Amino acid sequence: MITIYGKPDAMCFGCKQTKRAFSAAGVEFEFIDITDPANQAGLEYITEELGYMQAPVVVVTDDDHWSGLDPANIERVIAHRAAAT
Repeated sequence: MITIYGKPDAMCFGCKQTKRAFSAAGVEFEFIDITDPANQAGLEYITEELGYMQAPVVVVTDDDHWSGLDPANIERVIAHRAAAT
């Protein structure tokens, strides 16, 4: 499953648009709010392990992830999921 690490929609345009695109395409994802103190481990994962400093961070697999609003990668993942079904 895809995991999106980000901030609430009101705080992050890229997070909102990324979630909207996946939802519109019927692609399921888990959203982790990195502003919630209960999700400190998620914030540490994307900053310390993956090295990202910009939200959203989209993790498709251990080797397929990116940071920021990235329409090309979003479309690539949507197309790949559609072809697999």
